[in-house]
Amino acid sequence: MPTLRVAVESWALREPFRISRGVKTAADVVVVELADDMLVGRGECVPYARYGETVATVLASIEMVRSAIEAGATALELAPLLPAGAARNALDCALWDLAAKRSGKPVWQLLGLLPPTPQITAYTLSLDTAENMAAAAQRHAHRPLLKLKLDADAPLEKVAAVRKAAPNSRLVIDANEAWTLQLVEATLPRLRELGVELLEQPLAAGQDAGLAALQRAIPLAADESCHVAADLAALRDRYDIVNIKLDKAGGLTEAHATLLEARRLGFKVFVGCMVATSLAMAPAMLLAAQADYVDLDGPLLLAQDRAGGLRYQDGLLHPVAPTLWGG
Repeated sequence: MPTLRVAVESWALREPFRISRGVKTAADVVVVELADDMLVGRGECVPYARYGETVATVLASIEMVRSAIEAGATALELAPLLPAGAARNALDCALWDLAAKRSGKPVWQLLGLLPPTPQITAYTLSLDTAENMAAAAQRHAHRPLLKLKLDADAPLEKVAAVRKAAPNSRLVIDANEAWTLQLVEATLPRLRELGVELLEQPLAAGQDAGLAALQRAIPLAADESCHVAADLAALRDRYDIVNIKLDKAGGLTEAHATLLEARRLGFKVFVGCMVATSLAMAPAMLLAAQADYVDLDGPLLLAQDRAGGLRYQDGLLHPVAPTLWGG
């Protein structure tokens, strides 16, 4: 039976990262290790304040299920023990990693998925003034897909500035719940003219019913409004795309189930991440081949990534070595 070890790590960011809710300068993560003889399975999660999580609450949640984990609970048995969220994510991914090492088969094979392949990932531009966002866009204009963090302050000015600075990059934008329905309605046609491909979570989760009657000039993506597969049915008239993140879903197990249900209901899929190291990205990489959009750029925002991490090359994300996770 495995021994559970838990550690808290802080990874400095390359530069401050701003969204509509605030700014951060470091990624604080919780790492789970499950040691079984010479084998170790690992998982990483990001406690997220928007969902009422802190490092302390995540550690407490993991301790609540320590006895079950050390008694041999599997990833498929986690859901009744813990709610969806960061704590379950770290445990779920560690259990899959350990299962792969025990069986000698990679996680993608255990789940019946295709082997991971290189994917284009978005690169996120932090919320800033139009001038500063344009300067950042110019530095990253070689990347094929840019994701802009925006609030309700002059969004069209910022998008236009980025478009001018990076004319060949595809653009998606994320409002992180900061807009009003009136702003969405007034802005969508111009966003289409600027070549924006989607608008992510413009309204607060739970206050987005008005999107159902909206004439959508571009697709709308749900992020904060969608955590697990059970959330999807209620969102069909409001969104066209769902952003699946392992920290919201509670791990690879539920994230995969959410992806399958999203496809069944006709949604397009965006596989996203929190700001974290390659250990957190690697499990999500298994879903990327089935996604329409991929945003697994967390390690690019760090001053330094974990050793043996993912390789990024001009917007192309290459699969992680199995020695880090999943093999």
